[in-house]
Amino acid sequence: MSILDDASSSRDRLNPAVFHGSVAGILIFLIYTMTFTEQAGSLFSAGLSWVNDTFGWYYMLAAVAYLVFVVVISMSKVGNIRLGPDHSRPEFSLVSWASMLFAAGIGIDLLFFCVAEPLSHYLAPPDLPAESQEALRQAIPQTFLHWGLTGWGMYVLMGMALAYFSYRHRLPLAIRSALYPLLGKRIYGPIGNAVDITAVISTVFGIATSLGIGVMQLNYGLTFLFGVPESLSTQVVLIVLVVILATISVVTGVEKGIRRLSEFNMLLAAALLLFVLFQGHTLTLLNGLVLNIGDYLSGFVAKSFDTYAYAGADAQEWKGWWTIFFWGWWIAWTPFVGLFLARISRGRTIRQFAVGGLLIPLGFMMAWMSIFGNSAIDMVANQGLAELGEQALNTPQTTIYTFLSQYPYITTTASVVTLLGVVFFVTSADSGALVLANFTSILSDVNHDAPIRLRIFWAAVIGLITIALLMAGGLSALQSAVVITALPFSLVMFAIMIGLARALRTETGKAEARRMVALSGDNGNWRERLDHALDTSNRAGAAATIEHALRPALKQFAEELQSRGQIVHLSEAQEEGAPLPSLTLQVDFEGMQSFVYHVRPHRMRTPSFLPVDDDYYLRLDVHLAEGSLGQNLNGYSRGQIIHDVLGEYERHVQFLAISRADGNVTPAMPGSVGEPPEGTTQEA
Repeated sequence: MSILDDASSSRDRLNPAVFHGSVAGILIFLIYTMTFTEQAGSLFSAGLSWVNDTFGWYYMLAAVAYLVFVVVISMSKVGNIRLGPDHSRPEFSLVSWASMLFAAGIGIDLLFFCVAEPLSHYLAPPDLPAESQEALRQAIPQTFLHWGLTGWGMYVLMGMALAYFSYRHRLPLAIRSALYPLLGKRIYGPIGNAVDITAVISTVFGIATSLGIGVMQLNYGLTFLFGVPESLSTQVVLIVLVVILATISVVTGVEKGIRRLSEFNMLLAAALLLFVLFQGHTLTLLNGLVLNIGDYLSGFVAKSFDTYAYAGADAQEWKGWWTIFFWGWWIAWTPFVGLFLARISRGRTIRQFAVGGLLIPLGFMMAWMSIFGNSAIDMVANQGLAELGEQALNTPQTTIYTFLSQYPYITTTASVVTLLGVVFFVTSADSGALVLANFTSILSDVNHDAPIRLRIFWAAVIGLITIALLMAGGLSALQSAVVITALPFSLVMFAIMIGLARALRTETGKAEARRMVALSGDNGNWRERLDHALDTSNRAGAAATIEHALRPALKQFAEELQSRGQIVHLSEAQEEGAPLPSLTLQVDFEGMQSFVYHVRPHRMRTPSFLPVDDDYYLRLDVHLAEGSLGQNLNGYSRGQIIHDVLGEYERHVQFLAISRADGNVTPAMPGSVGEPPEGTTQEA
């Protein structure tokens, strides 16, 4: 029996089951909505009422559970684990990263709700006298609740799980990967496909809801500036134009189009915020901001569990149209934003990712909502601008323009808002198209993005869904559809929490085993160790190490294990873009975590402090099931490599003994190489 096999590489390609299943579901919805428009609108409204009455309590508990899980995980000892190999570092600067997560995670909705929502809570609160002092004080903290920590906790949970399993364990960058600890290899079958289809459909409706809200506001902005009529036909034209812009952006990729648009958006939004702050009662607004933050934090637990159980039917209806809608909306956006956050967060630790993902957008959001909201309430309560209050309750898309018309330079500021809306619109659409394309693809490398033609297709689908929902009843249909479609995916998120907890527990157990089993024996004399420390092997040197030391060492070790009755797999694969093949030794234990020793060539820029002429050198990096060790085997002898593999194998056996003694038996993770691509051969 041959132990060592050559493996063929696979290329990025369509995932037919997920793609066709998602398209079929979306097509049925489009045909029904566009053919039976009135019936569809009534169905969406009835569906929202049913979900609110039956599952309102569940949405409230689920939203809190997601946040608590994220905080506990990030503050625990696993918070230092990197979302990627141990030697990886962030690809984007903090400013670029913050800009992209903010633009993708909130987008144009911030412009729609920053005036309308605080005014609505002041003028029509669920359980307080309207326009009272109590309603005034609670309006902004209630807005913070809908836009703050709870929603971002959902995004961070999904992004953390996807980045961990994809970049640390080399699983596909898809929702199914987060369920590997629960399902094992079944994630590649019908169950995994169903999970990804659910994620795709939820994502499409979440993005379409935001874009529908955004296009309503853009339409009014053009009416305000240029007299363009408000109508469905105008909104359809706007959607087509924005989808074209989004397509151009998404074709250029994350590093260029999406990042630059996000940074531009952040600067433009900050400039508008400062304008409103300094044109208004600056000190009063700053005092109000501090008070609002204090009220939000002090009342966070009570508000998070407030189901208005004793407040009557009107309060229940209010909860459905506000809090339940927002939790459903955040959940629907979670696959999209979570995958996008994972895509831009490789190399950060779990703690860095969680703290940044929770607090950076929270700070900007609180300043934005407080300054705009308090200014708007002052206009209605103290300046007699009743028109603004009526718009907040009836035509919320118009409020931002009426609000800004009370300040100087209205033409300029209205133009800025419209431009900001367009860019927010484009960044949400292009990010969404990129993520949906990745969801429906099988990528040969998790660092790759799906083919351009697929990104273009999903940008068009997002536009069509948005048009269909606007035809079915505008804002109410958008709100209803997103709450209904989010319900099944909320259950998937609980499964993801369990899977991530199991995987992190396994990783910490292996780390403990590494500390308990000391590496013994001779690693060579001190001159050899010094040579290895300063080694900057070129391709020929690394190839020689593979040929004369690594390959025979792994084969010899595998044969010895087989002779002792162990189940051993030894494979070799030429990964796409890699200069040399990678080698993997895997030892399976029935019902327990497999031992994986994977060596992958990695091209690195030569450090400036080493006296060599080449700009790049090759490392032979060691990866275990829990990720990279940051260890380079270049220059090792056959005996040293066997000694290193044996040391890691001893630690793994110790880990399994501890796990079995504690009763913590988890499915085997696939290791840093993930599942072999289709067409790759591995022999037991």
